[in-house]
Formats: sequence, structure tokens, C-alpha cells
Amino acid sequence: MKTTAEENNKKIVLEAFDTLFNKRDYAAAEKFWSPRYIQHSAHIAPGREGLFNLIKSLPATLKYEPGTIVAERDFVIVHGRFSGFGQPVNWIGADIVRIKDGVLVEHWDVIQDEATQEQSKSGQPMFGSTFASYPSAR
Repeated sequence: MKTTAEENNKKIVLEAFDTLFNKRDYAAAEKFWSPRYIQHSAHIAPGREGLFNLIKSLPATLKYEPGTIVAERDFVIVHGRFSGFGQPVNWIGADIVRIKDGVLVEHWDVIQDEATQEQSKSGQPMFGSTFASYPSAR
């Protein structure tokens, strides 16, 4: 069965995120991010270096878990959870990346704090099938 460009782009993004956020292998991560990477996120400094420096500044306990991932043409959106980064609550994010020639060239995101079951008006978890639990209330 032939792999579509969209399926290939999803694999690239998942491997890139795992390599940078979970493995913290910056040399290997360079092959996934363009040297001319455009960062649209308000909380990350410009370029590939801005992203890498942010990750370097976070605790080694940082963990990224991907969830739903969709792709169309050269865009990939992945819904995921960031935890262990030194904040009192996890972040749930929708990361939107543009792929060109097999590398990430542009990024946007939407991020929010992960709600507990007590905080969820919908009664549904924001990520996966279980609610986050935190040692103390926020």
C-alpha cells in the first residue's frame, strides 16, 4: 500500500516531536526543523533556536503525548498533552505545522490548561480517556 504525502507528513511530525520533547536529542531534531523555521507562537522565541532553547530550559521531566493527528496537503495538526514542564497543570495543545520538503518550516499553536474532572463542565476529559489529577487544587 502506497503512503500518501499526508500520512508521511504525520509520521514526520510525530517523530520530530518525540525526538525533541521526549528524547531531547537536539542534533537529531535539527534534521526535522528547517534552519529558516518560522515560529508564530507568542510564548516561543523566533526560529528553530528559539524552540530548542525553550526545551533546553525546561525540566528533564518534560513529556509530550500525541493524540489525534490530521493532515491536509502540507499542514499537520496534532492535539497533544505537555506535562512535567514545571507548571502546576499540564497543557493541552493543538500544534499546527507546515511541512516543506520533509521538514517543519512553520508553526502555530493553541494551548490551554488541562482541566480536572471537577473543573470540566462537559464531564469529558480534554485529552485521552481519563482526567488529569493534580496534587493540590489550582
